[in-house]
Amino acid sequence: MSKLRELLRRVLRYRMGSFSSSPKIINDDVLDHDVSFPDNISRQELLQFCQKQYDLYPMVKRPFRRAKSNDDMLTYSLKARKLSGVSEGCSDYISNPLSLRIFQWNVLSQSLGQFNDNFVKCPDEALEWHNRRFHMIEEIIEYCPDIICLQEVDHFNFLRYVLNTQGYTGMFFPKPDSPCIYIDGNNGPDGCAIFYRKDKYELVKKESRILEIWRVQSNQVAMLMILKVLETGKEICVVTTHLKARKGALLATLRNEQGRDLLNFLSTHCGDRPVILCGDFNAEPTEPIYSTLLNNKFNLSSAYADCKSSEEPPYTTWKIREEGEVCHTIDYVFYTKDKLEVDAVLEFPTGDEIGPDRVPSNNYPSDHFSLVCDFKLSY
Repeated sequence: MSKLRELLRRVLRYRMGSFSSSPKIINDDVLDHDVSFPDNISRQELLQFCQKQYDLYPMVKRPFRRAKSNDDMLTYSLKARKLSGVSEGCSDYISNPLSLRIFQWNVLSQSLGQFNDNFVKCPDEALEWHNRRFHMIEEIIEYCPDIICLQEVDHFNFLRYVLNTQGYTGMFFPKPDSPCIYIDGNNGPDGCAIFYRKDKYELVKKESRILEIWRVQSNQVAMLMILKVLETGKEICVVTTHLKARKGALLATLRNEQGRDLLNFLSTHCGDRPVILCGDFNAEPTEPIYSTLLNNKFNLSSAYADCKSSEEPPYTTWKIREEGEVCHTIDYVFYTKDKLEVDAVLEFPTGDEIGPDRVPSNNYPSDHFSLVCDFKLSY
C-alpha cells in the first residue's frame, strides 16, 4: 500500500488537475464591459430585465418545502409559472437575524460548457455567454439568498458587478491550473466564489486553500468565510468547494483524501462556530467521502437528506453528453446539526419540467441545479 501511495504521489506531482498539455492561453475577466445597471436598481426591476432577455424561454420556478414530518411536508411558496412571476415565499429577503438562506450552485464554466463538455442535446445558442448570463442572475436573485456559494465561476467580475447592485459583496479563488485557460477565447480560470449580504453580515475572516492529496497539492480548491451577524454578533463559518471529477475507484479515493484535507482546513479556521459546507463534491452518496464528511467532530449532516427522511434528492445534475445521459446526486449542503436547524429546502424540477433534452438548455443555464436551504441558528 505504501509503494502504491508513493507512486500516486509522483503522478499527482507531475500533473494533478490538467487534462491538456496545450500551451496556456492567458486571458482576463474582461468580457462583460457592456453590462451596465443603475446602482439603485431594485430586485424586481433586475428580475424583470433578466426575464425580458428570454421572452421565449422562461426559467422553471420551484417551490420550497418545509422540513417537517412526511405527513406535513407542505410547500410555502408557489410554482410561479408566469414570465414575470416571483415565488410568493421569495418576495423579499429574510430579515430575521437568527435565520439564513444559503444558495449553492455549480454555475457551469462558460469556457468548459461551450467548448469542452459536449452537451449534445443543448442548442448551440443556449451555450453562448450573452444568451445565458442573465438567466444565471435570475436564478440567483429569484430566491433572495443571504449567502451565495458558487463553483465553476469564470466570469466573477460580471457576477460581482451585478450582485453588488443588490447589496452583495463577494470573493473569488481560482483553481491553480484551471482547464479553462487552455481553451481559446477563455475569460480566465474558473474557481469558487462566495457572496454575502452586506446589510446582514460582516466579514470576520476569509481563507482559501488548494486541497491536498497525501500532502500533494491538487487542482481543486476551497474557500472559507467567517461571517458575523450584524444584529446579534453571532458568527458562522461558510465553506465551499469543488472536488475532483470523473468516475472510478481511484478517483473516489482521491476525492475522499480531498475531503479529509477539507476537514483539516475547517479544523484550523472554524473553531466551535456552526459550519455550512457546500459545493459540487462530484461524489454520489455511496462514495467514501460522503461518510467521511458525516462522521467527524463537526457533527455534520446533509440539509436535503434531513428534509427528505434521510434520503438525498434523486439528482442534482441531469445532462446528456456524447457518452450518454447522466443523472445523479453530487451537490450537497452540509451543516452543523447541533447548532443549525433546517427549516426548508428548494425542491428540484421534475423530468417533465426539465424537458427531454435535460440541461443546460434555453430554459436553464447550467448542467447542475441550484440547492437552496433555509436554516435557523440554534446556538
